[in-house]
Amino acid sequence: MVHPVLCSLHLHPVKSLAALTVAGAVVEPWGLAGDRRWMLVDEAATAVTQRQEPRLTGISATTLPDGGVELSAPGRPPLAVAVPQRADTAVVELFGKRFEVVEAAPAAHAWLSGFLGREVRLVHQDEPSFRRPVNPKYARPGETVSLADGYPLLLTTVASLDALNALIASGDHPQEGPLPMNRFRPNAVVDGTGAWEEDGWRRVAIGPVAFRVAKPCRRCAITTIDQSTARRGREPLRTLALHRRTGAELLFGMHLVPEGTGAVRVGDPVRVLE
Repeated sequence: MVHPVLCSLHLHPVKSLAALTVAGAVVEPWGLAGDRRWMLVDEAATAVTQRQEPRLTGISATTLPDGGVELSAPGRPPLAVAVPQRADTAVVELFGKRFEVVEAAPAAHAWLSGFLGREVRLVHQDEPSFRRPVNPKYARPGETVSLADGYPLLLTTVASLDALNALIASGDHPQEGPLPMNRFRPNAVVDGTGAWEEDGWRRVAIGPVAFRVAKPCRRCAITTIDQSTARRGREPLRTLALHRRTGAELLFGMHLVPEGTGAVRVGDPVRVLE
């Protein structure tokens, strides 16, 4: 009998930049340590993501021991960015919600603006314990989230991606598949399940940490962007619209909220609690 296991683990130190694959991570109440604590904003203080700038796939960010990040991109010298120490905050907007952050040093703004050819700023979430609450429709009192789209972690399964790729292969545009898992930008990828089995999960444990399954993940246009080339396609949204639609939502993956803290590692067993 095959038992589900955590087969890969991913951080996104700066929201919408290239993913960072890791062997292990610490689960904090608002997400994995080092995941999506930084974000780009434009001159109007609104979040800049791959939705507006697919070229962000070409920038990598690795985590530094003090919580900072090192930015790198082809043809550009790397830049270490420290966690801002000043207490002044700035108000930014993400998905229509406004909250406070702290701006990085001007050198980070210049580096990123130079890569994109437009003015952007890099900001840091200094107080994840209270800056952004989880959607109250799916949250318990006091639950908060990093700069992720809405929930602390995103889980996907290998079997469901295989099933989706089979649907793409049998559709009108099979040349657009198969798609790699990085199109969906998950944190935790699980192997050893049946296809779409996660739809029925309500609580799971990864290694020593239990999670509540808040809701399925509504997928957006970022999933159509090749994370290696920044080119847009039509998949997987075309196929999800045919086979994984609930109302206006196209679904793949599940949002998780931690019920505790601890360390998880690739190879950890995944247990369905409810």
